[in-house]
Amino acid sequence: MAGAIIENMSTKKLVFLGFSVLVFQVISIMVGALIAPSPTSAIRYLATKCINRHRARGWLVPWGSKRCQQVHSFDEPLAKTLDANDIVFSVHVPLPGMEMSPWFQYLLAVLQLDITFKMINQIEDDVILTIDAGLAYRDNLMSEWTTKFHSVEQRPLKCTLAVPKTYENEGRFYHCEPIPLMELSSVAHKYFLINLRLPVNDTVNTGIGEIKDIHIVGIHQNGGFTKVWISMKTVFTPWIFVATAWYWYRIRLTGRPPVLLEKLIFALGISMTFLNVPVEWFSLGLEWTWMLLFEDVRQGVFYSALFCFWIIFCGEHLMDQRLRNRLSAYWWQVGLVVFGSSILLIFDLIERGVHLNNPLHSVWASDIGTKVSITFIILAGISMCLYFLSLCHMVRCVFRNIGGKIQRLPAMPEARRLRYRGIIFRFRFLMLVTLACAAMTVIFFIINQVSESPWHWGEYNLQVYSAFLTGTYGMWNLYVFTIIFLYAPSHKHNRKSGECKHTDAKEKPESQETQLTCGGQGANGDVQDHRESG
Repeated sequence: MAGAIIENMSTKKLVFLGFSVLVFQVISIMVGALIAPSPTSAIRYLATKCINRHRARGWLVPWGSKRCQQVHSFDEPLAKTLDANDIVFSVHVPLPGMEMSPWFQYLLAVLQLDITFKMINQIEDDVILTIDAGLAYRDNLMSEWTTKFHSVEQRPLKCTLAVPKTYENEGRFYHCEPIPLMELSSVAHKYFLINLRLPVNDTVNTGIGEIKDIHIVGIHQNGGFTKVWISMKTVFTPWIFVATAWYWYRIRLTGRPPVLLEKLIFALGISMTFLNVPVEWFSLGLEWTWMLLFEDVRQGVFYSALFCFWIIFCGEHLMDQRLRNRLSAYWWQVGLVVFGSSILLIFDLIERGVHLNNPLHSVWASDIGTKVSITFIILAGISMCLYFLSLCHMVRCVFRNIGGKIQRLPAMPEARRLRYRGIIFRFRFLMLVTLACAAMTVIFFIINQVSESPWHWGEYNLQVYSAFLTGTYGMWNLYVFTIIFLYAPSHKHNRKSGECKHTDAKEKPESQETQLTCGGQGANGDVQDHRESG
C-alpha cells in the first residue's frame, strides 16, 4: 500500500481531519444526550383475574364494554368456589387511553409472580412452571380480537425466601426471578391482549406455591429514540457508501491488482454500509418479524470484518514477514473469527429464528436448550479470547519490530528509510485511533453501568444510555471512514509514478537508486529495495 494518502498528507491537513472527526464524534454523542429520549421504556401491568368456569374458547378482556367477570383476590368467597383451572390472567397492552406504534420496533414481555409462603404449599426445588399463553391483537377498539399466537410453554421457576421457613413467616412473599414470556420483533398493531392460564393437575404445576398475582412488564423501544436512530442511519449510509465506492475507484486507477489489505478495507466499508442501511423505514409500514434477527446478522458481519481487518493489518506491517499479501498466512486468526461468528449465528438463528413462528418459545426453557445455548456461548467466548491473545501477540511483535527499525533508520538508504517511515506512521496512527475508539467504548459502558438515569446539566437532561448508543454508532462510522480515506491511493503517488514511467520511456535511469526514488512497486504494492534482494 505504498503511496497512501496518509503518507502524502501534510501535518496541517492531518490535524484538520482529526479535529473534524472529533467534532462529528461529539455531535453524535450530543444527539443522543440532548435530542434522543431514553432508548427503552418498561411498563408494569397487573394481570386481571378473569373467571372462565366452562373454559370456553375466546378472549377475556380486563376492561372495556366487554370486560370479563373478575375476582380481585383469591381470598374472596367467590374465588374459593373456583378451581385453579377456571382462572385466566388477562393483560391489555397498552394501558387505557394509549396505543402501540410501529415506532416501538419490538415488544418484550416478562413475568413477575407474587407468591406467598405457606408451610403446606411450598415452592419445590427445580420446579417447572407450565403456562397456557395466548396473544391477540386489534387495530381499533370496536373490532374483534384476532388470534396471533397460542402455545403451552414451560419456564423454570426460581424463587428464594429471605426469612426462615417457619409458621411465623407464613404470608411472606418469595423473591422470584423474572420469567421471559414473549418477544415480538414487530409492533405492527395498536392493541394487544395476553391471556395466561396456569393449568393444574396431578403432574402439571405442582409445587409452585400459592400465587397471589401476576405482573407483566412490557418493554419496548421508545419512538423518539427510533426516529433519532433511523435518522442517523439515513445520514451515515450515503456517506460511507460514497467513501467506499470512491476508495475502490482510486484502487482501480492504480492499474494493479488490489493487495490483501486493500481488499479488507473495501470489505470493511461494505460491511459498514450494510449495517447502516435504514431498512427500519420499511418496517414502519410492514410487519417484518425478522428485523431483530436481521439486525444481529448485520452487526455480526461488521464485527467479523473489523476483527479480520485488525489481524491482517498487524500482520501486513510485520516488515520482516515473508508470507505477506496471502490470506492463508492468517488462517488461524481468521478461522477463530469465522468459528466464533458462526457459533453466535447458529445460536441466534435458534433463539430468534424460533420466534418467527412462536414468539412465546424460549431455548432457555428446557435443560437441554439451556446446556446447548451455554455451550455455544462458551465456545464463541473461547474463540474470541484466543483471537485477542493472538492479536495482542501480533501487536507486540509489530511494536518490537518497529522499535528495532527506528534505531536503524538513520543508517538506511533514503528510499528504504522513507518506506519504513511511512509504514510506521500508518500503523501508529491506526493503533492510536483504534485505541481511542476502544477506550471511548469502555468509558461509555462504565458510565452506563453506574447510572442509566438522566444526568442534569443546568436546564438540560442528558440521556447517558442514549448518548452511549449514538456515540458508539457514530464512532465506528467515523473510524471506518477515516481508514478508507487515509489508506486510499494518493493522486500524488500516481502522478509521481507516471512521471517515472515517462522518464523511463525516454531515457534509461542513470542508476538503480533513481528507480527506488521513483517508487517502484512489487506485487504487494510496497516499495522494493532491489539492493537488499540482490
